[in-house]
Amino acid sequence: MKLLKTEDAVGHVLCHDITQIIKDEKKGPVFRKGHIIRPEDVPVLLSVGKDHVYIWENNENMLHEDEAADILRQICQGEHMHATEPKEGKIELIADIDGLLLIDVERLRAVNSLGEMMIATRASGFFVKQGSKLCGTRVIPLVIEKEKMERARAVAGPEPLLRLVPVRPRKYGVVTTGNEVFYGRIQDTFTPVIQDKLREYGCEMAEHVILNDDHEKITAAIRDMLDKGCEMVFCSGGMSVDPDDKTPLAIKNTGANIVSYGAPVLPGAMFLVSYMPDGRPVCGLPGCVMYARRTIFDLLLPYLVTDTPITKEYLAGLGHGGLCLNCPVCRFPDCGFGKGV
Repeated sequence: MKLLKTEDAVGHVLCHDITQIIKDEKKGPVFRKGHIIRPEDVPVLLSVGKDHVYIWENNENMLHEDEAADILRQICQGEHMHATEPKEGKIELIADIDGLLLIDVERLRAVNSLGEMMIATRASGFFVKQGSKLCGTRVIPLVIEKEKMERARAVAGPEPLLRLVPVRPRKYGVVTTGNEVFYGRIQDTFTPVIQDKLREYGCEMAEHVILNDDHEKITAAIRDMLDKGCEMVFCSGGMSVDPDDKTPLAIKNTGANIVSYGAPVLPGAMFLVSYMPDGRPVCGLPGCVMYARRTIFDLLLPYLVTDTPITKEYLAGLGHGGLCLNCPVCRFPDCGFGKGV
């Protein structure tokens, strides 16, 4: 780049966008990169505070901000997303499908630690809709050394920093447990909650039974639902340490691999997640899922409907950010719940 007084820049090529901001009306480029400055442009440039401008001088060792932002875009972009055109040195990635957004946070941090460049993303582990903005990339200076951008490529590695995993709607079964529901002492208000939450992902309940606290019957019901083709089974109730609560034992006796019984999330500490040998999940839902607006169930559902394994390590990490504040007006997922760094 070469710095010139605006009055002396007529006939030269701008090497960056010139932004005009009018409060409550406009924020955008009044001149684009590559524009050849004309005499009539000088008053406009001066009116937006540009007494000096940068004009382009070729340098084979340097990259323009748009070119550098595109390298960061390449580092980030996975399947099922597209990029916007560069604007004021920034490129964004947009979701092409509904899905679970997963970000390699450690590699993201490594790139951002290099300095003079930035990648800002949405939080990893959350469901996003088609058309949602996923991330933005740009470099801080107007030009940057090619060597620095090659270093960014090396630090990031060959795999994209962002993954968008598509939802696969599936049929599921619900085993409602508890003597109080089985004998008609109270109404089953749990199952409708499960149906409402799964409906958001296009999933349909195929099987439903109500049983008393007999762990052998619960085990048999789970196996029967799996035999009938259910791809997920949820057991509601019976998840505490009370002597009548037998659901964890019943799930274990199906032969499922218990990933965790308990999680560092409130509401949702007594959640149980397990997988059958063929990979189908069987989960035990604590009572809070029925009455609390948002719980650990909301954090884990995107994983369950995208065939993304839930691990002990992931569950342990939920402790940071895993406290729901039960706000009077719930804005989840536009809040801090589940968004540990």
